[in-house]
Amino acid sequence: MTDPNLPPPERPEVVHHTTINNPPPSKGGGSWIALLLGGLVVVVIIIAVVVFSNGGGIEAPDGTDVSVDIDLPRPELPDAPRVPEVPDLPDVPSVEPPIVPQSGPAPTN
Repeated sequence: MTDPNLPPPERPEVVHHTTINNPPPSKGGGSWIALLLGGLVVVVIIIAVVVFSNGGGIEAPDGTDVSVDIDLPRPELPDAPRVPEVPDLPDVPSVEPPIVPQSGPAPTN
């Protein structure tokens, strides 16, 4: 343990340096949009060349004959199924409705 009556020992002075690096602001961040739009334009041009150079499989007709035969045989429906005959049911006996008792004076206690 140290003597409290003695002055503290001298300490060397420590200097701290802090360096802050600020990168320059970025100016290009939208280059992917240009790439996407360029790709779409190329795809549209390729489709247009295939369709308009008659490579799309669509051929122009040779003549203007547009007669079409649309006479078709008329379809016939099958016969409807027969309805089964209902057997004679036995006669049901008549039933009288139940009788509701008439209300009378309240009983006295």
